[in-house]
Amino acid sequence: MNRREFLKRTAIAGIAGGIALTGLGKLKPALAATAPVGTMIDLTKCDGCAGRKLPACVEVCRETNRDRFPRPRPEDIQPYWPQKKFEDWSKKQDVTNRLTPYNWTFVQKVEVEYQGKKATVFIPRRCMHCDNPPCANLCPFSAQEKTPEGPVLIDPNACFGGAKCREVCPWQIPQRQAGVGLYLKIAPKLAGGGVMYKCDLCYSRISRGSLPACVEACPREAIAFGTKEEMRRKAHVRAAAINGYIYGEKENGGTSTFYVSAVPFEILHRALIAQKQVPGLPVGVENYLENVNGLAEGLLIAPVAGVLAAGLAVYKGMKGDGDNE
Repeated sequence: MNRREFLKRTAIAGIAGGIALTGLGKLKPALAATAPVGTMIDLTKCDGCAGRKLPACVEVCRETNRDRFPRPRPEDIQPYWPQKKFEDWSKKQDVTNRLTPYNWTFVQKVEVEYQGKKATVFIPRRCMHCDNPPCANLCPFSAQEKTPEGPVLIDPNACFGGAKCREVCPWQIPQRQAGVGLYLKIAPKLAGGGVMYKCDLCYSRISRGSLPACVEACPREAIAFGTKEEMRRKAHVRAAAINGYIYGEKENGGTSTFYVSAVPFEILHRALIAQKQVPGLPVGVENYLENVNGLAEGLLIAPVAGVLAAGLAVYKGMKGDGDNE
């Protein structure tokens, strides 16, 4: 490829990157064959699977996704410029009390006091699958997408592990594993850092009409699955029945996950923070893309993303990978 062609591709990619990252270039996806799906998690029913070594949702999630977990080579796990550190969970794959690249859901246990009574609340945590996910809209390489069916997905073959998605997520959901991913083929010393991993709501299962594994495995039926609007209605009915509260309907601009609790989420959030548990449950948290600073930052990183995208196109062209250009 000659110099003129490289510059032309760089310019085109930079413009395209700018349009994509402002959201102006994203067309609304075609409607799914069925309405978008969601979940409703009833915290009054979840007991953390008392008596079990692991909560059923955590155990089945790990078993269901084990073949998709990262498998880095030790020699590929090293810092990349200008970073002086890396994130490696390959020797801590058994960690189940937080989100990791090998653990896509976990259950928090928090002690609270409400209306003069002490209570223990168990909170299953994983991706919320937001309506307008900043993680997907600000990914420079479009490695993430909001599907018409509702789940937000990460393509491990396109992700560079820059972790921008985690920075803009109110709950810091995506987790990074070093030593894997496309950056190893493009610029292992200069860019990347690995691949980001998170719950995809068992997209392959729901695409063929099955339930998410966690929903199917929950012994107390604390997790319900159906169309998003059905789950919203179900959450309101349940909240009214227990004089309770709903989380996820408005947070981050709205999500496909609705929590119902008998304890106000402001109290749960404060207790989580006080007990040094992350992520918290910030109530009414604003969507990153709905404020001026977020949009401005998206525009600033667009030209850089465009140049990197052009470099990737050049690399693939040199390797004869024209179909994927």
